[in-house]
Amino acid sequence: MKILQANIEHLGSMAKLFDDYRQFYRQDSDLLGATEFLRHNLENNESIIFIAQDKNNTLGFVQLYPSWESVSMSKRWILYDLFVTPDGRGKGIARKLMQRAKQLAQETDTKYITLETARDNLIGQALYESEGYERDTEFYAYSLSL
Repeated sequence: MKILQANIEHLGSMAKLFDDYRQFYRQDSDLLGATEFLRHNLENNESIIFIAQDKNNTLGFVQLYPSWESVSMSKRWILYDLFVTPDGRGKGIARKLMQRAKQLAQETDTKYITLETARDNLIGQALYESEGYERDTEFYAYSLSL
């Protein structure tokens, strides 16, 4: 099992995983849209994506977006997407991807990695907490749909 930073050469296998990930969250399949979204992010350095590969099979990915923390005046990464294929689950792949995300944060002198997850994602919550992430009990999250 290798964890690699994705580049444009990985676009085909990543797009399929990203499309599967979106379908997991009840979105319609859109392989072309997934491909173009990831292409844009990679070509414009808008995100960092790490993939887990076993031989030539891509079994999972994590996507992080750079951001800033105003109060502490420091960089942070937003861990927005984490997905492992059904065939890859139970093999520690998600943990390895999370650890690579942490390594990125350390390499880029970043103070925080933040993430959000569904309230019913108990498996994910257990993973995050076992990796040292702490649940926010101080702030509410809001969004505005336009």
